[in-house]
This record gives sequence, structure tokens and C-alpha cells, in this order.
Amino acid sequence: MNTFARFSRLCVCGCHWNSWHNLLALMISAASIALIPKLCVAQETSTPTDTSASYKFTTGYYSFSSQSAGWDVNLRRSSELGNIWLGYFGQSDQMISQWRAGWDNSFGKDIRITPSIQTASGGFWGGSIQAEVGDPWFFSLGFGRTNLRPYFNLNFDPNDSYMLSLGKHLSAKDLFAVQYIRDNRENPDQRHLHLVYKRQLNQRDRLSMDLLYKTGLVGGTTIHRWGLSATYDWPGWFMRVAWDPNVNFSADNSLRISTGIRF
Repeated sequence: MNTFARFSRLCVCGCHWNSWHNLLALMISAASIALIPKLCVAQETSTPTDTSASYKFTTGYYSFSSQSAGWDVNLRRSSELGNIWLGYFGQSDQMISQWRAGWDNSFGKDIRITPSIQTASGGFWGGSIQAEVGDPWFFSLGFGRTNLRPYFNLNFDPNDSYMLSLGKHLSAKDLFAVQYIRDNRENPDQRHLHLVYKRQLNQRDRLSMDLLYKTGLVGGTTIHRWGLSATYDWPGWFMRVAWDPNVNFSADNSLRISTGIRF
């Protein structure tokens, strides 16, 4: 959805499914897709430290303040055709389960155009387009639209939205950006401001930080909350921890832990 990672996705433990073998079976099934050429990709657009890797498999865990829990598995394939991804989200105590898939790619050099398409079980369709110019300073505009069918938003930014961002490559190793996202359809009061910093620590490791300020109506009351996401990339794998208050402008706060491998 944008040039900077949205820092969602996840793995793992404590979900209220019938047994652990259900989770294991799903993870094995998702991993086996990697053997099929020209399939799948995760939903993040951050540049991997290992640029030779064609696949990224991510698992994650969501813990909500309402004592609910959810989990996600996601597989992405990157090629000259762009990024293709397939994922599954489950939250059994809320009777939520949804398959999802999508594609995105970037075109152009001086003006970089990035379209994306998403679909999910239950009849959901959505898409976005972004245009970016400049280097080392860069500026971008984006627009997203969905068909408003049921969709558990793992993006956590409004999907029907405008996006505006400004940033600079401070050096060959550092990037800083400010990104503003506003709902442009059903909830124009919902607004996110992201402060993003990325640093290449050495030739192999990278640190990414995303400080979020959000405002909007929750239960008729305007909220002003701060969130934070931190991602550390090693060669071949990564880990992310994120805190998102009033996730998707609900009463719930969310702690997300995710990890993934590139191969």
C-alpha cells in the first residue's frame, strides 16, 4: 500500500483452535506452496536485506486487550512480474477466518508508479495506486479503494484512503519519512500519521522503526493515541513487534509479534 512497511503480519502460539496440529498442518501446507514456481508473496513492501531471496514466509500472533487472540500465515514470491502473496488469518473465538491474496509491482524510474490489488474470501476486493518522485528527497501520493465487503484489515491503516508522504535518504544507510493517511469514504475522521526511520546497520542487518499517531472516533469519542512498530532484519530472517492502540479504530488494543524467513 505504500513505500514504507506497514508492519503487520504474524505467527503462532496461544490461539484457541482445537489442537496444535491444525496450526502445524496449515503452516506445512503454506510452506509447500513455495515449491510451485510463480506463486505467492507477503503483504509488505520493505526491501529485504537478502535481495537474492525470491520467497518470504511469515507467521505471526495477535494478542488483543479483549482477551482475544488471532494468528496469520503468509507467503510471498517476488519476481519480475512483481510481488504475489497468499495468506490466511484466523481468530477462532470471534469466528473469523479468511483467505487472502494480492499482487503489487513498481514501474518507472523518475516517476515511480506502484499499483496493488487484493482479494479475500467472502467476496472482498480492493486496490491502491501510488506515485512517487524524487531522490534523495522523495514525495508520494496514494489512493486506495475497496468494495466494502467484510475484510479483517491486517494493514491497520484505513484501506479506503488518501496517502501523502515525504521523506529523504539521509545517506546510503539511512531513510526517514513522514506519512499521512486519511480515510476518504465512510470514516473521514480516521487519520494516521507515521514517522518512519530505517537504518542499514551493516552489510547484513537492518533496523526499521515506525512511530504511529492516530486520531478518530471510537464509540463516539475522539481518540488521540500513539503506537510503535520495530523490525530487525538478519540475513535470511526477521522479527517484528508492534503495539497498535484502538486497532482499526475499535475499543481493542493489539500487540503483534511476527517472524519470517526469506529463501
